[in-house]
Amino acid sequence: MSLHVIVGAGPVGSATARPLAARGEQVRLVTRSGRPPLSTSGNGIECVAADASDGEELARLTAGAVALYSCAGPAYHRWVTDWPPLGAGLVRAAEVSGAVLVTTGNLYGYGEVDGPITEVAPLRPNSVKGRVRAKLWEDALAAHEAGRIRTAEVRGSDYLGAHAVSPFSVMVLPKVIAGGRGTAPADLDAPHSWTYVGDVARTLVAVAADETAWGRPWHVPTPPPVAIRELATRAARLAGAPAARVASMPRFALRLAGLVNPAAREMVETQYQWQRPFVVDSKAATVAFGIDPVATEDALSETVEGVRAGTAG
Repeated sequence: MSLHVIVGAGPVGSATARPLAARGEQVRLVTRSGRPPLSTSGNGIECVAADASDGEELARLTAGAVALYSCAGPAYHRWVTDWPPLGAGLVRAAEVSGAVLVTTGNLYGYGEVDGPITEVAPLRPNSVKGRVRAKLWEDALAAHEAGRIRTAEVRGSDYLGAHAVSPFSVMVLPKVIAGGRGTAPADLDAPHSWTYVGDVARTLVAVAADETAWGRPWHVPTPPPVAIRELATRAARLAGAPAARVASMPRFALRLAGLVNPAAREMVETQYQWQRPFVVDSKAATVAFGIDPVATEDALSETVEGVRAGTAG
């Protein structure tokens, strides 16, 4: 039994903790509150309250661990202030403890790319948040190449799965399930990749266990892209709801919403991801680790049930 330390108890952190604990590993889940999320309650996972940006404290909690998983997610509008100290704390903890650091990343650092995005694409961020994510990886990779730590990054597209948060799950899905009209600041017919949170977790664990996978990024195995309109149509069918109705939100409406809503304000600079095809190429991880992505239909079904449960609660 080995110790695995997970920072963050959101959808990815919880999905990573559960199977590790189920196979008999020692799992320590670190959050600011220390409270277990409902999805991990009662299954032997140790929950600890700590500020992961305190590298020395996190190192103490990671002592003896084989792996440290970064699954945290600062509030969208606080990336610039909250990510740098958290990233530094994670690197410090990995350096002191010797645990391999595997970070949950995303595709923001690539910026606007023509065609499917592969891991060999250069990091050319065209947004503030993209520059934040790129810098986190560059700093961790520099520490890896200097021999101070061992690390890798696992990158996915927008999430599907229980409690997953994306413009689709927040702005479209609840309305569709209720028989209303969903809206999204997007080209509703542009192909878009959707990554299942359970596949993110499987990839994190596989990368952590394979020393030949360290020192580079990996894309989470992800099914073929599905446009928002088609995804909404499938969701309505799975939910037994009326035929999906979805409309494209004008850009000016998003900017107006941003005057009062920090999350909407932060979405303006990432509109390129939603106004054109946004497709991830994940063949490398499937070949390397033998991970086939969960079908979009199954991931979407779990997402629908999660929204229903949240509404009922």
